[in-house]
Amino acid sequence: MKKLLLLLLVGLLGFSAQAAEKKPNFIFIMVDDAGYGDFGCYGQKLFATPNIDRMAAKGMRFTQHYSGSTVCAPTRCSIMNGVHTGHAYVRGNREVQPEGQAPIPADMITIPKLLKETGYTTGMFGKWGLGAPGSEGDPVKQGWDEFFGYNCQRQAHTFYPKHLWHNDKKVLLDGKTYSHDLIQKQALKFIHDNAKKPFFAYLPITIPHAAMQCPEEDVAPFRKKFPQFEDKIGKYSHGTKVKNPVAAFAGMMTRMDRGIGQVLDLLDELKIADNTLVLFTSDNGPHYEGGHQPGFFNSNGPLKGHKRDLYEGGIRVPLIAYWPGKVKAGIASDHICAHWDLMPTFCELAKIPTPRHTDGISYVPTLTGGKQTKHKYLYWEFHSYGNAQAIRMGDWKAIRLKVKNDPNAPIRLYNLRQDIGEKKNIADKHPDVVKQIAPLFKEAHTPSERFPLFAKKKK
Repeated sequence: MKKLLLLLLVGLLGFSAQAAEKKPNFIFIMVDDAGYGDFGCYGQKLFATPNIDRMAAKGMRFTQHYSGSTVCAPTRCSIMNGVHTGHAYVRGNREVQPEGQAPIPADMITIPKLLKETGYTTGMFGKWGLGAPGSEGDPVKQGWDEFFGYNCQRQAHTFYPKHLWHNDKKVLLDGKTYSHDLIQKQALKFIHDNAKKPFFAYLPITIPHAAMQCPEEDVAPFRKKFPQFEDKIGKYSHGTKVKNPVAAFAGMMTRMDRGIGQVLDLLDELKIADNTLVLFTSDNGPHYEGGHQPGFFNSNGPLKGHKRDLYEGGIRVPLIAYWPGKVKAGIASDHICAHWDLMPTFCELAKIPTPRHTDGISYVPTLTGGKQTKHKYLYWEFHSYGNAQAIRMGDWKAIRLKVKNDPNAPIRLYNLRQDIGEKKNIADKHPDVVKQIAPLFKEAHTPSERFPLFAKKKK
């Protein structure tokens, strides 16, 4: 009898050890071109986002989180490779024809590759933008067990495409099917099918990127709410024309939020919510394309700038962490972090070594109540409009504009604690701070032949 009890005890201890070692699931949801103020929990008043607000109420809401870039492709590269744009392989949007973007290399270390090596099943559902079909940057060659969505971000400029991709197979469509719904369905299926093993689901949702297209069922209530825009026509690529794009934007956000609710409800249904970290964010600040009016919605709240700016409005984005039982409910964190922190965060939680190349710092201590290591500074480059650089160091924000032809362009300095709207350049009043920050612009930048920040000097 004693021997039997001993065996039972050993078995139970072994089971407990296995349970304790069970790797958490990861769901990373990133919407496209939504602003800091586009969600109820961040101040939005003109439409509701109840499911995203549910995440914030039952999880942690970050107030000082930053995107990898101020446009699509470099942000995605920053996330996947865990580096800022001064070190990234992709630092700007660059098209290849007939379909795709400049591909990341086959040997790039990416989050899905790291997680797949340690036993995770990986799936991506949405917009890729880091390669072309059949290229070395194709999702099927970058660590994804399953991919469904847009390989090319240019193709994602319409929500009624003629095709999507399922792994390396083209899925032909009739041009009348709302892509977001198809992608959402596949994402839910992936979560359902992999509920009994560790998985990483990446959902780079295309909403609310232009074009401002949405099924009428979600738009109609906002046509009544915003009738003053009924005579406005939003035009965008692929020849799209949308009546009342303001109402369409609100409808898109409503539909997207409902999809987030479906994800959360599914986790509860599968009884895996307590072992799944869900992160929600945006890839950059709000756009003003296709008839969208971010000023009307106060999409940036108190922040200055939009997509394609290195002011706060272009790069400060929401981050919500939802993990029942692990992350305390209703917490607002002012920890300064960025998209390139995702790789070390996932690595720590999955108990795998963090690659040495990363610029990121795990924010697991912030999520779990531990002692958090802080960044010395954050750095960005933008490779358009004359090129620009920006640094966040503590409360200080420094920006250099039009550096392509002037590598020593003057530094604009702001104190974000006192001036979150970056209204007053105080560089002349704080030469000591400018002197401290100035060398960091050079320190953080590694030259890239693919994306040169500075123009070549004439011989």
